This record gives sequence, C-alpha cells and structure tokens, in this order.
Amino acid sequence: MTEFWLISAPGEKTCQQTWDKLMVATTRANNLSDNNKFNIPDLKVGTLDVLVGLSDELAKLDTFVESVVKKVAQYMADVLEDSRDKVQENLLANGVDLVTYITRFQWDMAKYPIKQSLKNISEIISKQAAQIDNDLKARASAYNNLKGNLQNLERKNAGSLLTRSLADIVKKEDFVLDSEYLITMLVVVPNRSFSLTLMCHLLSSRLLFEDHDSGLFSVTLFRKAIDDFKHKARENKFTVRDFQYNEEEMKADKEEMTRLSTDKKKQFGPLVRWLKVNFSEAFIAWIHIKALRVFVESVLRYGLPVNFQAMLLQPNKKNMKKLREVLSELYKHLDSSAAIIDATMDIPGLNLSQQEYYPYVYYKIDCNLLDFKV
Repeated sequence: MTEFWLISAPGEKTCQQTWDKLMVATTRANNLSDNNKFNIPDLKVGTLDVLVGLSDELAKLDTFVESVVKKVAQYMADVLEDSRDKVQENLLANGVDLVTYITRFQWDMAKYPIKQSLKNISEIISKQAAQIDNDLKARASAYNNLKGNLQNLERKNAGSLLTRSLADIVKKEDFVLDSEYLITMLVVVPNRSFSLTLMCHLLSSRLLFEDHDSGLFSVTLFRKAIDDFKHKARENKFTVRDFQYNEEEMKADKEEMTRLSTDKKKQFGPLVRWLKVNFSEAFIAWIHIKALRVFVESVLRYGLPVNFQAMLLQPNKKNMKKLREVLSELYKHLDSSAAIIDATMDIPGLNLSQQEYYPYVYYKIDCNLLDFKV
C-alpha cells in the first residue's frame, strides 16, 4: 500500500493557479509526486470559537477512527487465516481499492449532509465509528471463543501419545470390558523399546497406533497384577495412560468437535461480509475526517472568505526529502515564523502532538493498515 500527503494552500487569483504552481514544482520538472485535486465541498464555516474547538476534537477523532479502521483490517487478516493473500482484495472502500478511493475522493452528501454544521457532521462520524468498534468487539469475542474451543479440541486430538486424546485411535474391540478378573490398559512405549516381553502377568499385548516417537499398546492382564505391572512399566520408562473406555464420552467429544467446526464455518461467511462492509464504512468516515480537518485548518490559517486548494500528493518514496524542500520553498511565505518544524526535532516546551508542522496545511494518510505485508 502507500502513503499520501493531504495538503492545502490558499488560492492565488484562482485556486487553479495554486494547483498549477504545485504541478510545475513537483511533477513537471522532477517527478517528486503524483498529485490529485482533493475535492472538499462548501461546508458551513460557523464561528471562529467553534472552529478552534473543533480542530482539537477532530484530531482526537482522526486518531480514534484510524484505530477502528486498522482493527477491522487486522481482524479481517486474522479471520482469513490461510488466505492472508486475499486480505487486500477484501479491503475496499465503496467497492474500489483504497488508492482509487482516495485519489478520486468525492464527499458523500447522503451520509454527511453539508447543510449540517461541521460539529454535527463530526458527531455523525464519531457515533458511526464507535458503533463499528463496539460491534467488532462483540463479534470478535464470539468468533474467537468458538475458534479457541475448537483449537483446544483439535490440540487434544493431536500431539504426543503421552497427552493426546485417544478417542479416535481406540475401538471397543481393543478392550476386555466388564470382566471381574481381567483388565485392558493402554501403554505408551518409546519406539526403541518395542518389546513388552519383560512385562510380567501379560495375557496379551497389541500395537494399536504408532507415531515418530512411540507406539500405543493395549495390554490385557489380571486385575490383581495392576500395581506390579505399573511398577515394571515405570522401570522400563513406559507410560501407562489413565484411560477408561467410555463410548458415550467419546461420542460426545466427537459430536462437540463436529458442532464447533460446523458453527465456525457457518459464522465465517457472514463475519467476513460484515468486516468488508464495515471496513469500507470506517475507511470512508476516516477520509471524510481528513477532509474536515483540512477545511477547518485552512480556514483558521488562511482566513475568510474560504479560498484554498486541497491537494493530495503521493510522494515518490526516493524523493520524499526533496519534495519537503520544494514544498517549503513554494509556501514559505505563508508562515515565515514557522519555516519547518518537524516532530522529530526535540524542542523543549513545544508540544506538537507528534504532528509535523509546516507553513502549509498538512495531514498524512497512511494506507499501510496491517502489521504484516500481504
């Protein structure tokens, strides 16, 4: 995925001139970035006090909604498990890939009516994101419990013969059942010791199952010889499994595994669909917050009447530093006292809230939403 710089600068005689100047400086001469106009409609400005307060609120909302977007994307990757290469194709906004959505951004008038105040629009987005976040927690918890229970059962049916469930290995005919004098026991014997001839009081022994470490034997002996047999087994480093043949219990375990597996498959489709829809909703909301922030910050910085051009730059990775220098040169007249202050610079007493400050309005949109590379 990729990183975008969403910037704005005041209109010259026209906003088109502002755009043309940027294009000349960043693309026509030196291919520093791919640029697109970023269309923000005529929003209601409100009072200066409201704008100042809203600027802080939108910064917090931006962070929150971005976290929701990332959580939904990451959970999509977790749910798709073996198909992680398919994650990206499911992370769409309005049915298109994220780069296309951002570069062709159009304000959604139906979701966020521009006749409403900026505060109302931000509250609509805030409620929407909180709802998605809460729903995700509930759905993830239910699915994770189901998945965890299934994995526990699967673990029981795999692994070492010393600990794994034996229900899918043994059969009723492997045991002498309901005998007053005889008993069948199950013994795990290391591969190198496949001989039970040293055992005393054995009436019969049979290999039931073998893995790369050991074999599982059924041994039938007199009940009165159990203690002596266990003692001899320990001496020979054989392990007697504590196992009672119970058909009902084994059947219940198998049915539980089938039920959990079926439930997981049933929930998988609707959950992926929900994640796709709500990822799209959250991402769209996030980009609308970026648009709101650009609008509010541009009005606060450049004043009224509203006259600025919002522009979306996709920096050429190798030339990011050069692009910053070119933008600084282009817009240094906007704020001569600021020049460039970078959040990486440690200036005592100056809290930039980890947000770079430049003479032009600037927000980063980072579309690297996942912890792994797909």
